[in-house]
Amino acid sequence: MHNPVAQLTSNMAEWPQERVIFPVARIELRVKDGPHPYCLSEQAQIAANWVEEFAANPALYDGRMMLPRAIQIRDGVISGESHVVPFSAFLMWRKTRPVASAVHLFGLPVMVSSDGAVIAIRMGQHTSNPGRVYCAAGSMDPEDVRDGICDLDGNMAREVLEETGVKLSDAQNVSGIHALHDRGVVTVFRSYRFAETADQMIERIGAHIAEDPEPEIDEALAIRTADPGQHLYLPFMPPILDWVFKNTR
Repeated sequence: MHNPVAQLTSNMAEWPQERVIFPVARIELRVKDGPHPYCLSEQAQIAANWVEEFAANPALYDGRMMLPRAIQIRDGVISGESHVVPFSAFLMWRKTRPVASAVHLFGLPVMVSSDGAVIAIRMGQHTSNPGRVYCAAGSMDPEDVRDGICDLDGNMAREVLEETGVKLSDAQNVSGIHALHDRGVVTVFRSYRFAETADQMIERIGAHIAEDPEPEIDEALAIRTADPGQHLYLPFMPPILDWVFKNTR
């Protein structure tokens, strides 16, 4: 019997070098119906790991998100196929990174103040990335799907508004799309230059956090150097900071 799930595989041998930023002309990530093959093959392990994760952090929520089964990167185009999975499946996947079974792609909107600072956030201790510092962002979920295609720009706008209260549409300048990958995680980013200073943006985001009954972030930070030791960064942040500071000032 013809199996449409087996049609596409990731062409990782052709991907750019890990943690090297490259320009992206277009992203086309199609959503496939049915369960992710990884969820089927690792069902018991996903369930057991979720019991451990939830026991350690009862604030976690097993919501739905997008997890690509396969991604191809060729001639500046990122294409692939994704499935809706429970968050618990992603938590299991990221522990071992079986890139032959699944990969992860997410958007990172890099907000830059008028005085040249990158505005980042520190995640709360109750989240799945406690204490980590990166730009406000989140994995795509079914809400970010438009006509069967993952809407990455829509996802970035939604996540930033929810977490910080900032509208990306208010940015004065928006860069093109760039990306990098590391151990099966593809980070796609744009920079957004705002008219406000870093102090003004930090104050505005701080007010939003104070009003949010269930904030995911502890505080907003103004970053002015690409020094990897300055904060507890996730791996993608230092190379992206270096690129932004060299290309947006």
